[in-house]
Amino acid sequence: MNRQELSPALARLSAALSAALSAALLVPAAQGEPADWTQWGGPNRDFVAPAGDLAEKWPEAGPKKLWQRDLGDGYSAVLVEDGRLYTMYRSGEKEAVIALDAKTGETIWEAAYESGPQEGHVSQFGDGPRATPLLVGDKLFTIGISGVMHALQKSDGKVLWSHDLWKDFGGNFLNHGYSSSPVEYGDTVIALVGGEGAGLVAFDQKTGKVAWKSTSFKNSYSAPQILKVNGKDQLITYMADELIGVDPANGELHWRYEITNQWKQNIAMPVLVDGKHLMLSSLQAGTRGLELVEKDGVTTFEERWSTRKIQFYHVTTVREGDWVYGVTGGGAPHFIAAVNARTGEIGWRQRGFTKANCVGADGKLVILDEDGKLHLAETSDEGIDVLAEAQVLDKPSWTAPTVVGSTLYARDKKVLVALDLGKGKG
Repeated sequence: MNRQELSPALARLSAALSAALSAALLVPAAQGEPADWTQWGGPNRDFVAPAGDLAEKWPEAGPKKLWQRDLGDGYSAVLVEDGRLYTMYRSGEKEAVIALDAKTGETIWEAAYESGPQEGHVSQFGDGPRATPLLVGDKLFTIGISGVMHALQKSDGKVLWSHDLWKDFGGNFLNHGYSSSPVEYGDTVIALVGGEGAGLVAFDQKTGKVAWKSTSFKNSYSAPQILKVNGKDQLITYMADELIGVDPANGELHWRYEITNQWKQNIAMPVLVDGKHLMLSSLQAGTRGLELVEKDGVTTFEERWSTRKIQFYHVTTVREGDWVYGVTGGGAPHFIAAVNARTGEIGWRQRGFTKANCVGADGKLVILDEDGKLHLAETSDEGIDVLAEAQVLDKPSWTAPTVVGSTLYARDKKVLVALDLGKGKG
């Protein structure tokens, strides 16, 4: 991808290493039953799927539809575990958490509760929940559009404990609704809140008691990640005006890097390469590269590069080696692009896509755009090659798809669909 010039020997070595790394990143580590998808972003929270062999071409009508069912308003992604699906939606004045049979789409259980959007909410894009639930052991953790958090019994949806993050902890109101998907760490579940002294809050998974609270940064629309920085766990997340790194065991702030825009909408999750090179991207502010340095137990950073030619907005990206792929741009035009997370080099930008979410699967990119068109593509040094595409949903299709094995689960604002992307089955 317009890589820096290398000697022939080094070039061959680089190509071999890149191919090996690509295989390790985009292909499941073991054969047999596919891994589950129990949190936002999949097994490693990086939108690389536990995929099987995918077909490289689809019939004219698109991949085989396994089933389709109505589902209410919302953008929560679909979780998969042990033959069940879990997600959230809105029906009238109630939010609902639902468990479905993965093979048929039939309801197993549903837990609904009164929770309308707050005054000042922008209803133009719907009133359904935005955050994706989290499965840990026998529990399912959910957060609704107004910041109401529940711990549910996974087997039947019984409520074990709950908190109102905005009321109980003074979390800041977001006019597009609470959107941050929680993350697990040890015996805790950590949520972004945005309150005074409670920018982040960790709860004991069993009891819901506060394990720790820290910082007073206002929340935005992104989700936290637990990443290995120089060999040590750090929770790295956007807030409204900054990217921060904290100790997930106690909430201690390690570092803060300012990045903001006029809407305070930091959304697309940062990407870490080699445990220390961090790529971050936001609307208006553009894309930047930081090197995180550990010395005497203290993490500092140095900005290595910056460009405004790449601006990942409310989309998911996929990393392959040092390269990150995603659709850039807030409004039209949009480009799918490759950017080097270490150096900031732009490998290519290519037209032909609207705003879209990407998932890495079987060495390919599965791309669902906001118009409901599904694409299967391969990348190269020169650009992207679309192998197949089909209209599978309606606009807006803003929810990132889930791919487990050869099955894709995707939703728009009305329906949830399961598609078979496997070889010889389309």
